[in-house]
Amino acid sequence: MHKVIYDTDPGVDDAMALLFLHRHPEIDLIGITTIFGNASIETTTRNALFLKQEWNIAAPVAKGANVTIDPSRHERPWPTFVHGDNGLGNMPGVPDKIDLPVDPRPAHRFIIETVRANPGEVTLVAVGRMTNLALALQEDPEIAGLVKAVVIMGGNFYVPGNVSPVAEANIHGDPEAADIVMTAPWKVVVIGLDVTAITTMSRSYMRDMAEKGDKAVKQLDELSQFYIDFYKHAVEDGMMVHDSCAAVYVVAPELFTTITGGVRVVCGGIADGQTVIKPDGRRFPPGDWDGLPSQIVATGIESDKVLSLIRETLLRA
Repeated sequence: MHKVIYDTDPGVDDAMALLFLHRHPEIDLIGITTIFGNASIETTTRNALFLKQEWNIAAPVAKGANVTIDPSRHERPWPTFVHGDNGLGNMPGVPDKIDLPVDPRPAHRFIIETVRANPGEVTLVAVGRMTNLALALQEDPEIAGLVKAVVIMGGNFYVPGNVSPVAEANIHGDPEAADIVMTAPWKVVVIGLDVTAITTMSRSYMRDMAEKGDKAVKQLDELSQFYIDFYKHAVEDGMMVHDSCAAVYVVAPELFTTITGGVRVVCGGIADGQTVIKPDGRRFPPGDWDGLPSQIVATGIESDKVLSLIRETLLRA
């Protein structure tokens, strides 16, 4: 069993990944931590609680950061044109408040204490900005040696970005936090646009799952329609399943092709949020790339098999 803390900003594709993590038989979802990004921290936390309630998820929810590591960064408007005004594709019936408690600890402390209680066992699956993880490292750097792995959805290496020519949204949202996470002495697996942008689920594929699935899968289909409409500029009547790719990696890493090397994030300037890898085995003159931990970057994916595993898992009632 993989013990997983899911760090998320629900978010439509976040919801699909949450249901995958909840239903996969080899995953023990032991916590959900929220982060701002696809919507405000109040909205993403409300959405996590809503999905927890609707899908009967036992894992506690801890509310996370609402500002970037560098407080001088100015927040841009929430991407309501992607995830809707309520963060769940304008799905009707989502109440303003959910009558469920949140964990009393802030998300970064929940991560620290849970990792320390389960040394060497916890995988952090982070599919939003890396702020909570960076805060945890700043408060307790020793957790880097106690975490089993960190799997993030973010970044882009050999393909264009989605919020600038060189940057992906999660990394661009808090580059300083992402650089802290990438350069910490723990195992990071980066599942970025190189693989997620070519892993798309059609509207008919989702609808077929909904017809065969239970209430949760039908709700997932409903909240995905707005998101699919947004993607019409890039995907023919479908959507990229970004966050679910990171969830799939936890149980099926063999479906991904990877390279290894030191990873840094550009902070500031026209390349703000760009992720850059120094591949292992490449030699350069002495400089800022020396001494970095070797991380894992996904560059290829067996998309059809990933989609099949997502389908098979979501249909497990």
